[in-house]
Amino acid sequence: MRMVRHGFGLVLLGVSALYGAERAAAAPLLPHRAVYDLKLVSVSDTSDIEALSGRWVFDFSGNACEGYTAESRLVMRFETADGSRLIDRRVSTFETGDGRSFKFKSESYADDELEQEVEGSATLGGDGVTVQYTKPEKAEVEFEAAKFPTSQVIEMMDKVREGKRFYESAVFDGTEMVDDAVLVSVVVGRPKELTGPARKVLGDLGKEKFLPVTMAYFEPGSEQEGEHISDYDVSFRMHENGVQTDIVIRYPDYSMAADLIEFSPGKIDTSCTKGPKKDR
Repeated sequence: MRMVRHGFGLVLLGVSALYGAERAAAAPLLPHRAVYDLKLVSVSDTSDIEALSGRWVFDFSGNACEGYTAESRLVMRFETADGSRLIDRRVSTFETGDGRSFKFKSESYADDELEQEVEGSATLGGDGVTVQYTKPEKAEVEFEAAKFPTSQVIEMMDKVREGKRFYESAVFDGTEMVDDAVLVSVVVGRPKELTGPARKVLGDLGKEKFLPVTMAYFEPGSEQEGEHISDYDVSFRMHENGVQTDIVIRYPDYSMAADLIEFSPGKIDTSCTKGPKKDR
């Protein structure tokens, strides 16, 4: 049974403007708190999963001057023929506004017992990314240039404004101890109106158009017989300010949905206009 990574979209993040190459400047990302209900969508013939339920709470704050902070907690209960299993994943990150410095902490619990803890920092320089892990052990790894999570969102919006709706990007999210970035293949559709329950949950923001996005994630070493096989893929609707809804995550043996049930927008700091001031 493949457990969900925390970096799905999480990928994981109102302005009243439509998307398009004619946009002169990027909309600022919106600080917000979002709560999603998790449910099972489908299972493969070989899967042992009979039911899935849970909740995901995501808090995002900051701006390009002070940097971006994300707090995420995802709790899921899997029911199988052998019994139930409770999974609890907690992630905290901080990324500077220029996308060159990233701090991360991730904890994974199974039935209230800590199974994995990953903590450290990463920097993006001229030679690529350098990651300094402090947990589960001290280690340093280096690999080619990659985006950190918030920079990935900003990159997507930049690509859309340039008219590019299919591209690939390397991403490091700090949720697991790895020695290379994850390759992400991104497909972005034309903006559409929301039609489901999330439209009401989002209030005035729900009246605006959202981009349909699909991301396929390729873990390091996923190439098989000359072909790249994605580890999992995620589809969702995304506003240009980073808010996501209608999330579906597909693994080889099961698929799950994250339905937005609560949304609390924060305030955008209008004094931030020139970019990052400092690191932490």
